[in-house]
Amino acid sequence: MKLATLRVNGSTRAVRLDGDRLIDLGAPDLGELLSQDDWAADAAAVDAGAATTYPVESADFAPVVPRPSKVVCVGLNYKNHIQEMGRDLPQYPTLFAKFADCLLGAADDIARPEETAEFDWEVELAVVIGKPVRRAKGAEAEAAIAGFTVLNDITCRDWQFRTREWLQGKMWDSSTPVGPYLVTPDELPGGVRPELEVTLSVDGEVMQHDNTGDLLFDPVALVEYVSTIVRLNPGDIIATGTPGGVGHARTPKRYLTGGERVVTEIQGIGRLENTVAKDGEA
Repeated sequence: MKLATLRVNGSTRAVRLDGDRLIDLGAPDLGELLSQDDWAADAAAVDAGAATTYPVESADFAPVVPRPSKVVCVGLNYKNHIQEMGRDLPQYPTLFAKFADCLLGAADDIARPEETAEFDWEVELAVVIGKPVRRAKGAEAEAAIAGFTVLNDITCRDWQFRTREWLQGKMWDSSTPVGPYLVTPDELPGGVRPELEVTLSVDGEVMQHDNTGDLLFDPVALVEYVSTIVRLNPGDIIATGTPGGVGHARTPKRYLTGGERVVTEIQGIGRLENTVAKDGEA
């Protein structure tokens, strides 16, 4: 299934993609849907002929999960990106966090803070959790994965590298598009360890292109690792890291200055199409 959270008349609804229409699933958003014990069966069972529907063409997508209890992000997880940043392959995942206030919908404008001169892009495969887990291993970690979505980990590099801790470069308000769909593992090659092409372009120029098969720590390993530290709840998001091609690693360096169209796409999942708002516009 492909699931999403849709903005409708000042509120939101959880929906399922069915051809050129979106089927209302009877929940206010995907976070609420995923909190139900049998969410997958319930979502699949909704009769498209009897439910409220919305056209895909005019859909206004909210963040795929609008209010996750946590967004855990992984740095330096594609081998080629680790190499371009001049680092050794890590023994353990590098973790940092984002917050619900960071998240944007699939077509929302990205707010470029006036305080940064080094605004950068990062295409990422994101894991969405479908059941509560703590210290999950093996099959339990696999079963905790509801599906995958697309995330653009927009980063203020000058703030990120002010200190050895990255959080202040990653947690800016209204900076991180995520969506449009949560795609369940059964629809993807590789299932809970999908091997998918990821691409990011700026004004039509491809900046990043890779395959999630290059991940050092795969989605299941990340669920195991993160859930060892903290409980993972339905709707929580793990962003799995970005491949090479970020602006900060280019020669000369290249950043988003405002007005650019950024397209972030993952094979079989969908695409984010966002305009970078100029200073003071968002």
